Amino acid sequence: MKKRSLKFASLLMALLMSVCFVCGCGDQTAEEATDNADTAAAEAEEPTTAIADDGVTLSNDSSDFVLITDVVPDAIFEIRYYSTYNFVGDRIDGYEEPLAFLTEEAAEALKEVSDDVKDQGYRLKIYDAYRPQEAVTNFVEWAKDEDDTEMKEYFYPDLEKDVLFPQGYIAEHSGHSRGSTVDLTLFDMETEKEVDMGGTFDYFGEESHPDYKGITDEQYENRMILRKAMMDHGFNPLPEEWWHFTLADEPYPDTYFTFPVNSEALN
Repeated sequence: MKKRSLKFASLLMALLMSVCFVCGCGDQTAEEATDNADTAAAEAEEPTTAIADDGVTLSNDSSDFVLITDVVPDAIFEIRYYSTYNFVGDRIDGYEEPLAFLTEEAAEALKEVSDDVKDQGYRLKIYDAYRPQEAVTNFVEWAKDEDDTEMKEYFYPDLEKDVLFPQGYIAEHSGHSRGSTVDLTLFDMETEKEVDMGGTFDYFGEESHPDYKGITDEQYENRMILRKAMMDHGFNPLPEEWWHFTLADEPYPDTYFTFPVNSEALN
């Protein structure tokens, strides 16, 4: 977005200078033309909010977002949608770097969770946090292509893709795009391994429900350790996914953000 703005500003500056030279454009100097171009670039980078065709509010304003590593330095990261190990089988649109953002409010609450589980011998491992709207659109387009089943055996072996929409696994918009939702697990500092949750992240099926009883007592207890820590510090769980939590008092409950995940997005 910023590169396009700079390119637009450069073209505008060249045009203004050309007009001044060819047409004798009043008393405007090259310096004034440059100032005008800089102003146009600044305006092009101003945060914008728009209403999508389906009535959803979209925004590219990243001013209230932070890099999770800046707030929760003890966390471990495996950003699955930057990799090819996910239910699509390819890097997802909008994930331009393996980074994780949250709203400042959600990140501060997550820091409290991190401190809590650290006292119990764990660290947080983050799979996903803020998700750009274009990534969600990527999921929707993938779900509509019923011939693309490359990762079926790993993430949805018991389902056909035509049920992903009606059963709620894929939707046009995601709470992740509101900036206060995080997907995560626990990392055992003694064993130096992920805690066994009795199921993998992003598995489409009943096994992913936090209260699923077809796992061992230890696996179930591990899920409850994570769930309790998150809820104790202001996050609400999702009934269908043991790894998914949203800040109860999220600051943007009705806004879905569009800026990409890269190191320039928060500058």
